[in-house]
Amino acid sequence: MMDKSSQYWVVLPATGTGQRMNASCPKQYLKLKNKTILEHTLDNLLSYPLITGAVVILNDSDHYWEKLNYKHEKPVLLCSGGEQRHHSVFNGLIKLKQYTETNPFVLIHDAVRPFVSHADLDQLLVALEESDDGALLAVPVADTLKFSTENQLVATTHPREGLWRAFTPQAFRLEKIYSALKNVINYNLEITDDASAIELAGFHPKLVHGSELNIKITTPQDLFLAEELIKVNQ
Repeated sequence: MMDKSSQYWVVLPATGTGQRMNASCPKQYLKLKNKTILEHTLDNLLSYPLITGAVVILNDSDHYWEKLNYKHEKPVLLCSGGEQRHHSVFNGLIKLKQYTETNPFVLIHDAVRPFVSHADLDQLLVALEESDDGALLAVPVADTLKFSTENQLVATTHPREGLWRAFTPQAFRLEKIYSALKNVINYNLEITDDASAIELAGFHPKLVHGSELNIKITTPQDLFLAEELIKVNQ
């Protein structure tokens, strides 16, 4: 059972420059139908009844957000990003700690994943109540995995059993992920996602089987797929 008395905040790093997209603006500000990807993502998450509010983390050179004039009945806090993604997320957590005296759950989500379903969020929040170490949406690897040589020749085949593709949101208690990321930053550790920081602290987040449609829009091909998904969901 989900604890409806708990607070659930979205932390949304939106500092990317979108180099792989080859676009005239950062990918989170590209238009899907009549709104930017970032607006779709925010609208989707903030429309989920149990979400309390959001922290949006922006690049210091961002001049797009203000032009959106984004408004919502739920609180939307802003803060500046950092050198790498995990520094940006950490800044978002500091902002949230200043705003709330509680120890809420935080759902750290990619700004360019606008299609996470509310059904997946239901599953994620149930898992949070069952796991003190947090939880993340993920999908089991379905394809055969090959290791390559420097010349892109097959070196070995790796069994896919037990391997998952990590998606977002990745959700934790605020104090636990704050401490884990502080440790990463203090010791200059390398991580690839927020759950990695929790793992380095000796904890084991729960994997929650989510939908493949929770795509991350990073390339022109992803944008094409997103446009098709928007049509289907109309």
